[in-house]
Amino acid sequence: MDYKLLEPILKEKTARGSLIPILQEAQELYGWLSPETLSYISDKTGISPAKVMGAATFYAQFRLKPAGKNLILLCQGTACHVNGSAAIESAIRDYLGVDEGEVTDDGLFTYNNVACLGCCSLSPAMMLNGKIYGKLTGKSAVEILELHKN
Repeated sequence: MDYKLLEPILKEKTARGSLIPILQEAQELYGWLSPETLSYISDKTGISPAKVMGAATFYAQFRLKPAGKNLILLCQGTACHVNGSAAIESAIRDYLGVDEGEVTDDGLFTYNNVACLGCCSLSPAMMLNGKIYGKLTGKSAVEILELHKN
């Protein structure tokens, strides 16, 4: 990978506690955090490889595998669970033909469960490409995905 775009970020964010913003910006630039990218960040910041990997694996926001064009995050928090997230998950899996964390064969979708999206009043909810969709049913979730097949 070409890390020229990451260089200014690494120079700007030198203060202690800047690892998370660096990882966020690297993921924004490259779409995911490859082992090579994590190693590069470790080398350039002086933060141990174990700490860099620890942060990248601890937070659900970080992807260690390439994602599809459309990223689906299905909330599995208490409110969403009680209001039917299991049925939505089943509908999404059936529609996409993938399990959680996988990319569809056409590269269009990646589906992940998350602990909470923080929008309990909209439960059950999912986030698709950063936009929240709430009060879902299995059918409405699939209809939303249909709109993003291009």
